[in-house]
Amino acid sequence: MGVNIQKGGKLFTFFCLYIAQSIPMSFFSTVLPVIMRQQNFSLETIGALQLLKLPWILKFLWSPVVDRSTHRLSDFKRWIFSSELIYASIILAVSFLNFQATPYLIIGLVILSFVASATQDIATDSLAVLSFSKKDKSLANSMQSMGSFAGAMIGSGMLLLLYHKVGWGNLLPFLALFVILALIPLFFFKGNKDNDIIRPKQQEKPTSNDILGFFKQKGIWKQVVFLFFYYAGLIGVLAMLKPMLVDYGYNLKEIGIMSGIVGTTIGCLASFGGGFIVRKIGRHTARLLFAVLVLLTTIYFCLLVSVLPVNIATLHLGISLLWGSYGLAVIVVYTTAMDCVRPGFEGTDFTIQTVITHLSGIIIGVGSGKVAAMITYKGLFVVEMCIAAVSLLFILFAFKKPPQSPEMELGQSHERK
Repeated sequence: MGVNIQKGGKLFTFFCLYIAQSIPMSFFSTVLPVIMRQQNFSLETIGALQLLKLPWILKFLWSPVVDRSTHRLSDFKRWIFSSELIYASIILAVSFLNFQATPYLIIGLVILSFVASATQDIATDSLAVLSFSKKDKSLANSMQSMGSFAGAMIGSGMLLLLYHKVGWGNLLPFLALFVILALIPLFFFKGNKDNDIIRPKQQEKPTSNDILGFFKQKGIWKQVVFLFFYYAGLIGVLAMLKPMLVDYGYNLKEIGIMSGIVGTTIGCLASFGGGFIVRKIGRHTARLLFAVLVLLTTIYFCLLVSVLPVNIATLHLGISLLWGSYGLAVIVVYTTAMDCVRPGFEGTDFTIQTVITHLSGIIIGVGSGKVAAMITYKGLFVVEMCIAAVSLLFILFAFKKPPQSPEMELGQSHERK
């Protein structure tokens, strides 16, 4: 009973850490495109907001520093606490600025806050990999995914509605306070029997092989290609969804409900169920099944803007498909990513793999604005459909079905860790 309570406490701690980094990011990523579209910024400029995620692309550069400087629990806590305090401080500073007067200063500060958040993520991911037994690592994955989606639901849904009522300056101080409060469970987080030592201390200074060594693993490149294309069929649709809703005449409140609340709730539930599905049918089958769902989602959006009537019902269905397939895909990505980390470089290797997905997202997201401006939303969705089809074909040819059962496959992948 005590062990279960301790495990539950650990899971709750990681849930809080992931949701703390997710809520402000989701809020800024949601409210800025809406505000800019209302102020008649071009679709190309709005698409360029995907560059806000640039720190999450570059974080692999300093992830070895975090890995090599953390071997005690206190080391991890120091990185996480300091990063989150900087994160909260910048959010508080932004609350005193007006977007109409200083839009680019605000965007610059938001990027700096994302640097702090990305650093917290490196330390948190590494600690998560090291804090759970082989059979419990999937539970940590669930907390990461649930925290991300719950944060997106609050940040892009509830807070968007609150922003509509109370405004920028009144909302952000409470958001900064929440980031601080979410750190409280980490104060009570305890390690294993030693209660402090997490992994052996590495004496050498960081080298280029800390990063390049990941790419030297046997068969790793098909995983890299998989990560780059798996989300790509959805990212362009997600990037242009809110501007499209504005163009169809929906207001902040309606967008907040459809995308921020309903959509992310579906994503959260799909992510939770996806962990059980992967355990049941195995990585290979889940990877294929979820890729098919991504393709079907892009096909639906092509039909939505060309054949189907655009109304609340058809939009809710499309948004549910979009976030549901995304939530399922996240589990496959995280699960296979945990299979490919090297001992001693857990934070670095997991970061590299998530960075690949973020890099893909930025390229597709930035390009989506240009494509939509040139050939309309329908043209964009056709392009996304083609990308999803290519991703599915790659999985079919690059990943062969393992001869063992899903249970054996899961156990063997843990043994590699």
